[in-house]
Amino acid sequence: MLVPSRIEIAPQGDPALHIQGGPSARPNRANVGGGIMHSLMKRPVPGEHRYAVAVEEGPDLWLTLWVKRSPDGEFFVMLPRKPFILLPFRFKKWNPHTSYHLDGTLHMKSYDSIMVTKSCQPLTSPITGTEDLGYYAGHAPRSVGVVCDPTLFTGVVKVAPGVLTSGEGGVKVDLVEPGEPPGAFPWTNVAIQQTFSDVVPWVVITVGSIGSP
Repeated sequence: MLVPSRIEIAPQGDPALHIQGGPSARPNRANVGGGIMHSLMKRPVPGEHRYAVAVEEGPDLWLTLWVKRSPDGEFFVMLPRKPFILLPFRFKKWNPHTSYHLDGTLHMKSYDSIMVTKSCQPLTSPITGTEDLGYYAGHAPRSVGVVCDPTLFTGVVKVAPGVLTSGEGGVKVDLVEPGEPPGAFPWTNVAIQQTFSDVVPWVVITVGSIGSP
């Protein structure tokens, strides 16, 4: 079981997080920026599959995580986040993401540095059982301000308000052999689990809590 370090988001308006226009700026795609959002402004290329996790707040749908399967069969877990974190004496790009390559190498990166490396099953042949792509905590999608456009995704996991916050809840991503369940995980509450079977291996996205029930 692979569980990366918690990826924390400060509450909306925290001075440690900045986007163009300041923390009170109206959320939209333009003031988020960064390579992740640049790629989301384009339609998927042929053979590409995307799966989003988004929080519903009234008529709004805020993107907090998305999974991409590239045309050549590699997988990526992307976390839209404000592009700069204020560190002592400098700004630095955050850009947290996970990549699972054809040779089976899995990398988790933050601040453009590899934080976790793991050897998984190669994707050049069908996997058996399940592969864990990580558990991601620390969500504040409205303060990040990335609107989820469902037309840009193969599927969208819609999450009710209050399930994913900066201090509560998380998203787990698994790749599974067709018909197999995801691996064991110490959930205390599962809010929603969705399986996408349009690609092999299947993609299972689970949203819930691992703290006190």
